[in-house]
Amino acid sequence: MTRNKSIALILVLWTAGLGAAAQFAKISLIFPDLQNYYADAGSALGFMVSLLSFLGIVLGLFAGMLVARLGFRKLLLFALLLGAAVSLYQASLPPLPLMLGSRVLEGVSHLIIVVAAPTLIAQISPDRLRPFAMTLWGTFFGVAFTIVAWFGLPMIEIHGIASLFYAHALWLIGAAIVLYFMLPALNRGKGERPSLALSEIIRRHVESYRSPFISAPALGWLFYALTFVALLTILPGYLDPQDRAFVSGAMPIASIIASMSLGALLLRYTSAINIVLLGFALSGVMMIVLLLTGATPWSCILLFAALGLVQGASFAAIPQLNNKPQAQALTNGAMAQMGNLGNMCGTPLLLFLVSQFSFPGLVFFALTAYIGGFILHMFLQRKRR
Repeated sequence: MTRNKSIALILVLWTAGLGAAAQFAKISLIFPDLQNYYADAGSALGFMVSLLSFLGIVLGLFAGMLVARLGFRKLLLFALLLGAAVSLYQASLPPLPLMLGSRVLEGVSHLIIVVAAPTLIAQISPDRLRPFAMTLWGTFFGVAFTIVAWFGLPMIEIHGIASLFYAHALWLIGAAIVLYFMLPALNRGKGERPSLALSEIIRRHVESYRSPFISAPALGWLFYALTFVALLTILPGYLDPQDRAFVSGAMPIASIIASMSLGALLLRYTSAINIVLLGFALSGVMMIVLLLTGATPWSCILLFAALGLVQGASFAAIPQLNNKPQAQALTNGAMAQMGNLGNMCGTPLLLFLVSQFSFPGLVFFALTAYIGGFILHMFLQRKRR
């Protein structure tokens, strides 16, 4: 495959990832509108977000095994079309129990995409381009939230809630059509096809999380995921009201810019794990600054710029530490597992600490996570040596 074709395919796979991240964003960002529509749902409406995370926690590594066994192309196309079908159904705004059931199905689509797409990117990328390509993949969550916020929210004000679900379905269908014609030229890959027996699934979980090569990106990602969405949700509340809208949009953009600029540049000179360590260290420093000065627009934005180094380099570390597609698929499955665990637990835990200790509780929560991520990576790095 030529370099230009590789770049084109990487970009298409990244757009498929944007569709997977939008499966979170399309619910999270219109949550107040859904509360108005499902007015009698009460706290049960929260499951519309968390059910997607729950499935990832339970089946994340299993998805990596499934993709490695059945093939990346076949399952990726299936996942994109399944996600599109679910979005089309959700556009009808069915009764809440059926809507929640659709989110479980959507969780299957989400998991397969976030395991298969980055594994394929790592396979097709030329050696010199691979670190940049994986860094680009690491931006998919932040970019999707920004797109939905900038274009999706104005769209539903004009055309209603259903329009966002229709647009999401069309995005996934478009990605599936393009990939259908681009992916057949790829080598399907050879090697071990893991058994899907229960005993094998349990064994793979134990082996994967014991391996300092497979587990390192995922376990570090847990500490990142615990804070990213939680801080995006709660930190703007400590800013002056006139700054909140700007900072809420600028924080994820800052993480993307830092990841694609400084993070990509540093990958030419040092390993991805060293950049993750730098990102955790700078994030910890910024939390101390926040404690001393209070939440200011630029301190919040710089915090997320530091987190951007963790974001991109964590994905770049996957092919650096694991050169076989099967191991990369397992690592991406573990990333999905730990990321969903962090997303599910982070916001409730931070809300509890803030209710008990106010702003110092927020600082303690995030600082502990960043120190924990730093120490963990240092420990695993020593094990690999």
